[in-house]
Amino acid sequence: MYGNYDSKNEVPEFAITVGFDELDITFENASQIRTVEIIQVPKTDYIYVCLLKSGSTIPIISALELRQLNNDTYKIQSGSLVLATMLDVGSTTNQIVRYKDDMYDRIWQPLNVSSWKPISAQYTSDILSSNVYKIPSAVMRTAVIPADGGKTLKFTWYPNDPTRWFYIYLHFAEVENTQVSQKRILNITVNGGPWYNELVLDNYLSPHTIQPNFPVRENVSFSINVMENSTLSPILNALEIYGLVDVQQLPTDQVDVDAINKIKSVYTVNKIWQGDPCAPENYSWDSVGCRYNGYSSPLIISLNLSSSGLEGTIDPLFSRFTSLEYLDLSYNSLSGSIPESLSEITSLKTLNLSGNKLSGLVPSVLVDKFDKGTLNLSVTRNTDLCFRNPCQKKKKNFTVPLVASITSILLVLGVLAILWNLKRRQKLGFIFNSKKDGKTLEARNRQFTYSELVAITNDFQKVIGKGGFGTVFSGQLKDGTQVAVKMLSPSSTQGSKEFQTEALLLTRVHHRNLASLIGYCDDGPHMGLVYEYMANGNLQEHLADGKAAVLTWELRLQIGIDTAQALEYLHDGCKPPIIHRDVKTANILLNEKLQAKVADFGLCRFLPLESGTHVSTAVVGTRGYLDPEYYISNRLNEKSDVYSFGIVLLELISGQPAILKNHDNTHIVQWVNPMLGRGEIRGIMDPRLGGYYDINCVWKAVEIAMACVSSSSIQRPTMSEVVVELKECLDIEMAGRNNSMVKNDSENTASSIEMMITDIETSLGPQAR
Repeated sequence: MYGNYDSKNEVPEFAITVGFDELDITFENASQIRTVEIIQVPKTDYIYVCLLKSGSTIPIISALELRQLNNDTYKIQSGSLVLATMLDVGSTTNQIVRYKDDMYDRIWQPLNVSSWKPISAQYTSDILSSNVYKIPSAVMRTAVIPADGGKTLKFTWYPNDPTRWFYIYLHFAEVENTQVSQKRILNITVNGGPWYNELVLDNYLSPHTIQPNFPVRENVSFSINVMENSTLSPILNALEIYGLVDVQQLPTDQVDVDAINKIKSVYTVNKIWQGDPCAPENYSWDSVGCRYNGYSSPLIISLNLSSSGLEGTIDPLFSRFTSLEYLDLSYNSLSGSIPESLSEITSLKTLNLSGNKLSGLVPSVLVDKFDKGTLNLSVTRNTDLCFRNPCQKKKKNFTVPLVASITSILLVLGVLAILWNLKRRQKLGFIFNSKKDGKTLEARNRQFTYSELVAITNDFQKVIGKGGFGTVFSGQLKDGTQVAVKMLSPSSTQGSKEFQTEALLLTRVHHRNLASLIGYCDDGPHMGLVYEYMANGNLQEHLADGKAAVLTWELRLQIGIDTAQALEYLHDGCKPPIIHRDVKTANILLNEKLQAKVADFGLCRFLPLESGTHVSTAVVGTRGYLDPEYYISNRLNEKSDVYSFGIVLLELISGQPAILKNHDNTHIVQWVNPMLGRGEIRGIMDPRLGGYYDINCVWKAVEIAMACVSSSSIQRPTMSEVVVELKECLDIEMAGRNNSMVKNDSENTASSIEMMITDIETSLGPQAR
């Protein structure tokens, strides 16, 4: 729980890894308690629990508990399980059951439905907990049967994330002291198909757990039926649902791990080196570079310990790295000779030992590699080190002219290299000159050749998008990483400018809700940008009519929050502020977790700090999303993005496009206003949501959207205010959802549970024992 402990009132957002499974952690407010319960089979003899900073806020953890489970329980083919919900159905006390009743301190929430009839055993017995799952007797002694004495128990579950797989565990025990002639024989189906056949509850108080053979997802209906030869009604005692986290990443190669840990110990490296050096991907140790090989263990390929205060000799353990390509030990206090073992690193391409106190002769094997051009070797500023044999003793007579000659040559080469580099970067638009401080921005992203892009995209075979800039293709890097490649059309003069703007901006800004740039191509006439791949396309596609998977209302709110946070960062987190100028559903991308990221920065404009509240500029943008005040006055400021976001929010609410497809081409604001005036809030909502939303939350969301699209920019909120309001809106929805998680289905004679689970969490944190 954050609890505003630092008085900043900035709710943290971060990720946590347990082993090699990564989970995002978010909070709706400062007082919310987030509990994540994970069942995992460790891949190594140790378990790393790491908090990963993903933004400007500080990760937190309040308690950490580990318990060993029976190896025969919760078996799945691969991955880990994260608790979604754990229900004690038919509870007679309506109280939570946990430790000491549950030896593993699982937290069992009570659940009763009016259409169910609770039943219970006459007494509590340890026999009820006698199977390997050890479900508490207090949970298993109560159960439910159909209130009308029917032959079926039904419930329907609507997970918030339709792409996630879930495992369901059902727990049964006979709690009625039946006659010999009475039988309870059950048959269980999922979505009308067989799941478990002929479960016989013939022994009083004997527990049975149905462990799933396969996971399920999307809207799933479960039925517990009695078979023809059964004389008693169907029964259910308890239920568990777990989300599947199936991350295929392996730990770093063990040889590399041992080597880096010994280096850490020998030199007392003053860096934050904790957990696995390369896992999870994108969170490798500081100064450590890794290569990821799909389903193989990652390898350490670069190590930069320049200016790290290293003392003593160069330990031969550096040669233990199997794939090291880059080693920088410059500007430390290393002494002694250069060990010949460094030449055993066959993959080494760069070795920088400058600025130390090394002495003796550089090993001839390293010199030979340098002469052949296979090793970039630097050993300058080691006064007692000789590059070749014999060493010159009369250093004063020889060194001065030699150094002067070399210095002159290097100076000329350096000037030529700088001029060439400046010319190239100016062409790319990667030099950003600030009149205020004159700082120069350098690109840090990978540069691709055109031939590499041809290989990555399989000769530009699969088109996944088009725009004024050019065409976007699907591609795959050598390590298996899927990417999106945006190529500049040769006929697009405006696109060339947009290319430069986008490349410049994406080397400056980094946020979890902004699409990430992996690299660029500037190869003759061919210009392109390489992005992270967003598996679920753009928001416009998901809101369009006929889309199979309908986004739930909670997910739409979260997408709105993600988008608002991205714009808040551009407006308030960047100096000078950045105005996107083309915020629309087509430029909001969704990754495999349906997390939203804003993309397409070609029309972005920096707002110079000295310009005050606005800047005068030509009008650009997309019809339907364009701020009318900006359109009339040519005066651009952050509130223009706020207007465009308001249109996006109205689309999320209504499922309608910015310009409605009718004979009048009505604008969405004109369509909403009359209904809002009549109080017809349900008429505004997307009918595909089926009424699954809290009406108070909807009112608040519509009010936020309409404030954003106010005709006067002064009356519009800032994006920071929008973020706060939308998070409060989601709080209202979740509070309403928790108060009415269970809903009776009037069309079915059988019982029905409709659970809306928006995250794998529980509202209860650790308590005093």
